[in-house]
Amino acid sequence: MSEGKQGVDFGLGQGTMDIPKKLHIKNRQRLVTKFSEAKTGGVVLLKGGEQLTRHDSDHEDLFRQESYFHWAFGVTEAGHVGAIDVDNNKSILFIPRLPQAYAVWMGEILPPSYFLNKYAVDEVFYVDEIPTVFADKFKESTIHVLHGLNSDSGNYAEPASFEGMDAFSVDKETLFPIIADLRVFKTEEELQVLRYVAQISSEAHVQVMKEVRPNMSEFQLEAIFLHYIYLHGGCRHTAYTCICACGPSAAVLHYGHAGAPNDQPLKDGSLALLDMGGEYNCFCADITCSYPINGKFTDDQKIVYQGVLNAVIAVEQALKPGVFWTDMHMLASREVLESLVKLGCLHGDVDEMMKVHLGGLFMPHGLGHLLGLDTHDVGGYLPGHPERRTEPGLKSLRTAREIQENMVLTVEPGCYFIDSEMNKAISDPKFNKFVNKDRLNEFRGWGGVRIEDDVLVTAEGIDNFTQTPRTIEEIESVMEGGQWPPKEDKVPALKRDFSTWGWRQSK
Repeated sequence: MSEGKQGVDFGLGQGTMDIPKKLHIKNRQRLVTKFSEAKTGGVVLLKGGEQLTRHDSDHEDLFRQESYFHWAFGVTEAGHVGAIDVDNNKSILFIPRLPQAYAVWMGEILPPSYFLNKYAVDEVFYVDEIPTVFADKFKESTIHVLHGLNSDSGNYAEPASFEGMDAFSVDKETLFPIIADLRVFKTEEELQVLRYVAQISSEAHVQVMKEVRPNMSEFQLEAIFLHYIYLHGGCRHTAYTCICACGPSAAVLHYGHAGAPNDQPLKDGSLALLDMGGEYNCFCADITCSYPINGKFTDDQKIVYQGVLNAVIAVEQALKPGVFWTDMHMLASREVLESLVKLGCLHGDVDEMMKVHLGGLFMPHGLGHLLGLDTHDVGGYLPGHPERRTEPGLKSLRTAREIQENMVLTVEPGCYFIDSEMNKAISDPKFNKFVNKDRLNEFRGWGGVRIEDDVLVTAEGIDNFTQTPRTIEEIESVMEGGQWPPKEDKVPALKRDFSTWGWRQSK
């Protein structure tokens, strides 16, 4: 591969992060190495994303690259195709042949040499030349295309194709499990970008925390976050639709969609659950903070919040290579159940509650997920790894894998008072023997709490990329105008590193 053309692949200036070309060069090399280890040759063909328009209009939606293609090539523009010659360790980029009108409406039509240098590939041709190039270079080679199931969406990756491809030997089976598994384990270059976007997102969460007041609207909290990550971090995209759920809205796990568009007023005394993450050059952050809108926790809010925080701390202290994600989920579920006993909503033996998966009614989502070029990153249920469990809570886990070094995951336990699930707890005999019905019913319309960190698995444990206030004391202090970050982290179990806070301003 073209090692001599390294430098900056992507960067916006103004203190934002420069992405090195070697990030994608290294990923292509990793893919070639895996094919070599499998004693499989040929050529990999990957299709980039296409520019889409809104419904039947000519309005072009803001383009975001297809994630597998970005992993291998780092191309920011639409309409490209990439090939990796596994046998000769070479890469080819195919660019769209643009009409002359493009120069008038969209800007300069750049030559192939520009893309050759920008993306550090070995050759560049036009997309309409793919049949000729493949007939010339790869007539006797197997073409490996991407085709496999995304276990989160249920959708299949779209394989690349070209006119006359049926004359070649095409393999749809080999590439997907290899490249998906490679995306599970991050390189140092990828980790630096993930640290950066988590840093920016953490700062934005703190800014929201400082500005929130009763009688504002949920959408204003979203606006503060969006403004901060773009102005200060260059994050034009978010990793997902912002969830700004306050009061009863916080019991809706994926609030913020078109049917519930962060449009409710903030009521004094209620909790805010803010799940928001920036995206920088397709790399995602996913962070959730929960706190009282007026800056002061009530006694009940303290019990629920501390129970979820205890779950975060327990998992982050136990998380290391060799443990299973399902066991981490159960550890978190136990802590949440313990807090519900303390709250008076449940009574009895927590061990017995665990046996019937009562925790799945109060934390119906999984503990967390892989994180990278997609918020719910790929590789959760690949062949050769544990299959999805079927029990409440566990069935929602986006992976059941054994944890390994250089995985990046979210740790996001929660406790929610959802009417439908509370009804099950009260009506189902296997659950209701543990339930204090009258006390539980007091929490209808109360909402919920989620705390979410982005963590890297290391040889010894974890590094926590998230740098937001977490303890009750920290949150109340910041909301009163106190200093953040603190001079000393009084909760070392969270493994936060504040040394990079504000590093952009000093560049």
